[in-house]
Amino acid sequence: MIDFACKEFKIEDVIKCALNLTKADLKVMKYFLNEKEQWVDTDYLSKILKLDISTIQRSVKKLHEKEILQRSQQNLDGGGYVFKYKVNSRAKIKNIIMSVVNSWADRLGQELDKWENGG
Repeated sequence: MIDFACKEFKIEDVIKCALNLTKADLKVMKYFLNEKEQWVDTDYLSKILKLDISTIQRSVKKLHEKEILQRSQQNLDGGGYVFKYKVNSRAKIKNIIMSVVNSWADRLGQELDKWENGG
């Protein structure tokens, strides 16, 4: 827990908020953090996490765009391809989250400066 002035926050809540994640996104991310060396596709994730395939696809897309997940294309023998995903390092994820938190702190500082000056 993180104690900030009048409220305590679970680290998971801070991560979810900083990355703007849904519950499903967080569930997918947690799976990858526990299976960090494994490349998996969305069909596998859908079965293992018991979530609809479209929910999984949205989550991995968002997590990839936020650089939480790496993506690799596997070409299929009969043509076509499938994407497989793997989590980036916790250090990289921490840096992404800290960037968001620092940006928030900077904006808060600017708003407090305006407030201090009567604005």
